Amino acid sequence: MSETVNPIDGTRIAFDVRGEGTPVLLVHGSALSRSIWRGFGYVAALQDRYRVIAIDLRGHGRSGKPHETEAYRMPLVLADILAVLDAVEAPAAHLFGYSFGARAGFSLADSHPHRLLSLISAGGTYRAPGGSVSELFFPGYDGALGAGGMRGFLDGWAAHAGAPIDPQTSAAFLANDPLALRAYFRRVELEPGIPDARLAELAVPTLLLAGTRDHERYLDSERAATLMPNATFRALPGRTHGNTLRPAAEVLDAVIPFLASLD
Repeated sequence: MSETVNPIDGTRIAFDVRGEGTPVLLVHGSALSRSIWRGFGYVAALQDRYRVIAIDLRGHGRSGKPHETEAYRMPLVLADILAVLDAVEAPAAHLFGYSFGARAGFSLADSHPHRLLSLISAGGTYRAPGGSVSELFFPGYDGALGAGGMRGFLDGWAAHAGAPIDPQTSAAFLANDPLALRAYFRRVELEPGIPDARLAELAVPTLLLAGTRDHERYLDSERAATLMPNATFRALPGRTHGNTLRPAAEVLDAVIPFLASLD
């Protein structure tokens, strides 16, 4: 594990680097960590071709975990990502983001397009996310975090889903600080999206992936592909938001040719 520091507020950001070649930055979703990319097989699949950089978002994994809601504003998240790219001396990278990681990718493409070689959005959206946390997890998640910590959150999520949460996801969730995660979720609900007019100006080569059972992200990804000048949408049949990335083979069947086309 390596670390760098956000130059704006001093938050520590943890990351791993594997392989050599053109950099591919992996950015996980809410309440997860960089470990999912290894656990689901993405690091192993990509590290022979690329320099794979997996980051822990602030408030997650081994990165710093501030408890203040304002510490999770998108400009600070983007400064974290740029600090990692600077630490590994990467002027630009492919960014492969899942869920919130994809949302951060859209924001980086909007604010710092010269730092992106491409954007891969898996289960992501460019729109304002108000109400999305309850939708993606379960109503009452904030109270569950307050009363039962991460175990209470996982139990509530599993009960709502009617099925146990997979071991890799559970391990990533249990590594979190519930106070930091509550602050993060509260800020996520307030973040503005990217207006359609600005999205239409994002020329970064983009691959948009979404499950056919991930209704909102599917529609948003499909629309983004019509608005962005260099974007392609690919549906993932039968997948929900939670299993967008697993199993990895079908996703990699889209991602690897997309990356190769830009080499």
